[in-house]
Amino acid sequence: MDAIGIIPARYGSTRFEGKVLKDLCGKPVIQHVYERAKKAKTLDDLIIGADDDRIIKAVESFGGKVIFTSKSHTTGTDRLAEVANDVDVRIVVNIQGDEPLVNPLVIDDLVRTMQGDPTIVMATVVKKSYSDEEFRSPDVVKAIVDENGFALYFSRSPIPTLLNPAAPSQEEASVKDGAHGTFFYKHLGLYAYTKDFLFTFKNLPVSYLETNERLEQLRALEHGYRIKVIETKFETVGVDTPQDLELARTVLEREQNA
Repeated sequence: MDAIGIIPARYGSTRFEGKVLKDLCGKPVIQHVYERAKKAKTLDDLIIGADDDRIIKAVESFGGKVIFTSKSHTTGTDRLAEVANDVDVRIVVNIQGDEPLVNPLVIDDLVRTMQGDPTIVMATVVKKSYSDEEFRSPDVVKAIVDENGFALYFSRSPIPTLLNPAAPSQEEASVKDGAHGTFFYKHLGLYAYTKDFLFTFKNLPVSYLETNERLEQLRALEHGYRIKVIETKFETVGVDTPQDLELARTVLEREQNA
């Protein structure tokens, strides 16, 4: 196979335990993720890697493909690698199990980026944001990208420093919320790796920046590897808190009633 999607799903969560099984408009969060990712045209297979029998049973109940993985994994990448280990594939896409609004078109763009350039070993996604609240929130990861579309840095801090903000376009101004006048790149938690690099990355020593920012992707940058970045216009909502779940419910209900 050329590309597969893997959805790491663990039951435990410091801020919102069992979030992947929370009801969202009549379905568990993980079912929304699976059904949306299943629509991606570039994936040859889609597998959920779960660490809890409750998740296994829920996925089996809606007909999803699921594999039981170790409870000892400390990161989603470790769970990803366990699932990918026995699969003959070139590209592995990490699809977060708490992203019920993931757009299959973004998955396809990510895979095609990897397919189009064999020198790319890792890729991820960003979206422009004009929100001052998001810019200042440590829960929103900011990305700095070079002119060739490769990541320079990721941080929970408000970067870059906006000393000379430019006015957004009329279209952007009409949708922005509390904008500070110019955009920053908000990182979306969707990754693609070559399978070879996935295991290289997994075995790299945990880095200083990764530990201090609590951002695993910084391990790759700190060890000298490049991360290709693609931009999307599609928004998503990660469910990390009960408030996020309510926001996702609002968005989904709006979609259903459109």
